[in-house]
Amino acid sequence: MQLYTKIKSVFALLFILTGSAAIAQDIVVHDPVVIKQKDTYYLYCTGNGISVFSSKDLKKWDKQPQVFKDKPVWADDVASDFKNHIWAPDISFHNNMYYLYYSVSAFAKNTSAIGVATNTTLDPSDKNYKWVDQGIVIQSQPNRDMWNAIDPNLIFDENNTPWLSFGSFWEGLKLVKLNPDLKSIAQPQEWHTISKRKRSFELADSDPGDGALEAPFIFKKNGYYYQFLSWDLCCRGEKSTYKVVVGRSKNVTGPYVDKEGKSLNQGGGSLVVQGDENYFGAGHNSAYTFDRKDYIFYHAYEKKTNGTPRLVVKEMQWDSDLWPVLK
Repeated sequence: MQLYTKIKSVFALLFILTGSAAIAQDIVVHDPVVIKQKDTYYLYCTGNGISVFSSKDLKKWDKQPQVFKDKPVWADDVASDFKNHIWAPDISFHNNMYYLYYSVSAFAKNTSAIGVATNTTLDPSDKNYKWVDQGIVIQSQPNRDMWNAIDPNLIFDENNTPWLSFGSFWEGLKLVKLNPDLKSIAQPQEWHTISKRKRSFELADSDPGDGALEAPFIFKKNGYYYQFLSWDLCCRGEKSTYKVVVGRSKNVTGPYVDKEGKSLNQGGGSLVVQGDENYFGAGHNSAYTFDRKDYIFYHAYEKKTNGTPRLVVKEMQWDSDLWPVLK
């Protein structure tokens, strides 16, 4: 996630489940992603070595060991003097293996890379539990790339072909085809721009720019690929203006359009959630189906605590035109 303020809090996670929506209180969290293994939910989020929590009931959460006790061995070559504060993980299960993508980057720069680690189980008490880093999948470099290799999300298309969406600011969000091993870019390479906002031409290539968008998450439902993404500014407490918008396509590669038919590559996006009487801004979401219900997870900057980022999870429903609606 672009423009982070460094978080050193010890996370404590508690869900209060009320009807169809749950708001986590007294936690500091950015960029939540969730997966279920057997009867246990695991939540991964930005933090030192990637923070992890588990729950049996989505109410009481227990802190688990961080993924990386030590920073990835390659991290300093990407972002010098990297402090192991890893951003925006993404968790998937495929062919009996868990894949955890994550971001290594420097503040407001595209000296960035997306890595991936694998594990056969998410249960730290399992004798087979061990995260194995597989190294860099995608890397961006200043003055070479007008995109930023952070905020990954894995999606499989209707042919079971893997694609990785990612990106933040610069010239938009990208989608690249992966090899079946999920650890490398497929050859010949196939890249797509899936969202873009207008960027001022006169800005230097090294500047993140003013086309404020990031954190794509593609959710397959209703015969569509729904691309959720975040607009505007995160991580600024009371000055955070984050919001989530969405577009959809019949094809994973796009074109994605919003409710009005405007392309996401031309600044389109239909609002899903934004700041309100309780939050200055809300964004960087993930979306899942658990037990036949669709949910959206995101963090929001709470007003009563002067912009502390809190976790929010809500049930998603679908209107008559098959667009997401939050309860």
